[in-house]
Amino acid sequence: MKTYIACLLLAALALGGCATTSAQNDHPEASVYNKERDANADVDAALERAATKGRNVLVVLGANWCHDSRAFAGWMETPRFQAMLTERFEIAYVDVGYPQGDKGRNIDIAQRFGIDNVVGTPTVLVLSPAGTLLNADTAGAWRNTASRSEDTIFEELFAYPLP
Repeated sequence: MKTYIACLLLAALALGGCATTSAQNDHPEASVYNKERDANADVDAALERAATKGRNVLVVLGANWCHDSRAFAGWMETPRFQAMLTERFEIAYVDVGYPQGDKGRNIDIAQRFGIDNVVGTPTVLVLSPAGTLLNADTAGAWRNTASRSEDTIFEELFAYPLP
C-alpha cells in the first residue's frame, strides 16, 4: 500500500510540473499579452505612431491562455504579415485576462472605442489613426482565429484602406 501511495504522489508531482509550465514557455507568441504592461499607454503610443506614419492601428485584446489569441499573434510574427503590418498598421497587444468571467482586465480599452463587452478572445479592433473604430461589426469575430486560413486572415486585414 505504501508503494502504491508513493507512486501516486510521484505521478501527481510529475503532472503538477507539467501543469506549471507557462503558456509563454510552450507558446512564445503568448508573451505579447503581458498583464504588467500599461495597456492605455501602449494603445496611445500605437495611435501616435499611426498618425505620424499614415497607418491604421490593430488593438488586439487577447490573453496568453487563449489558443486563438496565440494563433493571431503567431500569424502576425510571420514574414508575410510582418511586411503587411510594416506598411499598413501599428499594433498594440492588450492582455484582457478572462473577460468572460470576473477576472477580466483592461476592458476599459474596448469601451474606450465603443465595444461594451469583450465576449471572446481575441477581439481585434481596427482603428483609424484618430482612434475611430473601423470594424465595430467584426471586432469580436476574431475569436475563431485558430481555425481560419492564413489567406483569409491576411485578406481581411489587407482590405482596410490606408488612411
